[in-house]
Amino acid sequence: MNLVKTSLLTVLLTTFIGHNSAMGADNRIIPFRIAVPDSAITDLQMRLQNTRLPEQLQGVSWEYGMDADYLRSLLTYWQEQFDWREQERRLNEFNQFTTEIDGLDIHFIHQRSENPQAMPLLLVHGWPGSIAEFQKIIGPLTEPQSHGGSAGDAFHVIAPSLPGFGFSAKPTQPGYNPERIAGILVGLMERLGYERFAIQGGDWGAIINRYIASSYQERVIGLHSNFVLASDPGPDKPEFAATEEERTRQAVREAYMQNERAYQQIQGTKPQTLGYALQDSPAGLAAWIVEKFHGWSDLPQDHTGDLNALFTMDELLTNVSIYWFTGSITSSMRIYYENRNVRAVNPVTYIEVPTGAAIFPAEIVATPQGWARNSYNLVQWTVMPRGGHFAALEQPELLLEDVRSFFRQLR
Repeated sequence: MNLVKTSLLTVLLTTFIGHNSAMGADNRIIPFRIAVPDSAITDLQMRLQNTRLPEQLQGVSWEYGMDADYLRSLLTYWQEQFDWREQERRLNEFNQFTTEIDGLDIHFIHQRSENPQAMPLLLVHGWPGSIAEFQKIIGPLTEPQSHGGSAGDAFHVIAPSLPGFGFSAKPTQPGYNPERIAGILVGLMERLGYERFAIQGGDWGAIINRYIASSYQERVIGLHSNFVLASDPGPDKPEFAATEEERTRQAVREAYMQNERAYQQIQGTKPQTLGYALQDSPAGLAAWIVEKFHGWSDLPQDHTGDLNALFTMDELLTNVSIYWFTGSITSSMRIYYENRNVRAVNPVTYIEVPTGAAIFPAEIVATPQGWARNSYNLVQWTVMPRGGHFAALEQPELLLEDVRSFFRQLR
């Protein structure tokens, strides 16, 4: 499916930037616009119309997985009210490009600030997210003075679609683990002319950024994460021990996550098998993805919360539609398999890069501050009053202010 419309004039005007890779990759940076064919939208409508849903037990909602009543309302909205062309138009307001790195066409938003002193910021998404997660914060990051901020907090934003996700190419060979993807993203920043840059991310974005900060620390101005991973330093380092309050919070999150990790096991072992169903059924795809937005966001754990109080149906379905129209759900899930089965060449060590942490209460991990201080050069630790895993979409103002305040110290 051709999702990009390029004219001869576009090709002739393409900017050549970058360096030659060992694989002899084409170094062109090619303008990109999302353009889903009408036939793909028609096909989606037909599939939605012919959806077969399973029954649901009486008296339950989300306990067994995706709630049937919510899914019906979501699918009805997708078929009758959701306007992909409008969402496509909004996404296309950002400057987008592709370039070949490590044998793959990598898609990315490159939104430069009008402030020539702006700091380059690499924003990295995770699963089951996409570049759509960052729609609310790209404008305030690049032009803060137009969004209640100071011009001195401006960033040039680079937000790639990870390999196998969204509008980036799908790997055809094994081996694209987070470490390899980190190298690809560093190559992207170099090709764009950014010798040093800031990095921010959650989920896989945070994991990939740890590899960048560990292996390419001379390139990184600072690391900001809303998904902080660190292990227990053990009894030999009592100064980094968790507090009683942190241990309690860990226990609560761990108990909750016992029923939230089945997806990791199947995606880390048999992503291809699951992919056949999700690639073929928009209802199945929506259920698989949106159930994670429900389970990992700041909603009551007794399943009484309203998901649409945190995300609009347009926001949820824009993200799902990116996976559907690009056919990228199977290739995106393989990162779990690659992470499990491909050993890192240079494992992450203590991160010397200045690090800022935004700790949202409903995040799926609850890393104690002491553990983080043992693993990172931690200079900022912000405990947020609300929010969960998809911070840029759920609590954009809180995340935005924390990013600004952290990197303000490093300018």
